[in-house]
Amino acid sequence: MTRRLPVDPIAEAKRQWLAHGWDDAADGMTVVTSVIRAHQLLMASIDRALKPFDLSFSRFEMLRLLAFTREGRMPMASAIARLQVHPTSVTNTVERLARDGYVTREPHPTDGRAALLALTDAGRRRVDEATTALNDVFADLGLDDDDATALVRIIARFRKGAGDFADPAPVPDPL
Repeated sequence: MTRRLPVDPIAEAKRQWLAHGWDDAADGMTVVTSVIRAHQLLMASIDRALKPFDLSFSRFEMLRLLAFTREGRMPMASAIARLQVHPTSVTNTVERLARDGYVTREPHPTDGRAALLALTDAGRRRVDEATTALNDVFADLGLDDDDATALVRIIARFRKGAGDFADPAPVPDPL
């Protein structure tokens, strides 16, 4: 943990933005730098929790995604879409997990160009242990339930407005 600063540097940055006449951008700069700093703080907590398991958050996410499936396997393309990261990043993550014996690549049963990712028993044990440690972090973020709910709603509205996802199409009533 780093030492506490005597002043909030983001509040000081906003003061400077306003002093320089950038009033129209000051709130946006404050939002961006606040979210980035919150991300840094959260990732530091996650990294500390995952360190004993020799997992990065991206490696954990891949293992957890596979563990959530019924059979512990999914096409690589589906993993890329669900994790919302560049295919090269997923490939690198999978290579490390395979090297450590946590996943294997299998031929796709119907598409000769595609690969299935499969969680090994060792991978399932590792992700279950790591999930227990991460749940301790998730259970105590320092936000009460109302603040956590409000924050998630605000960020979801921002993400939706940025085109990150769309509401599901309505399903017609059965005839």
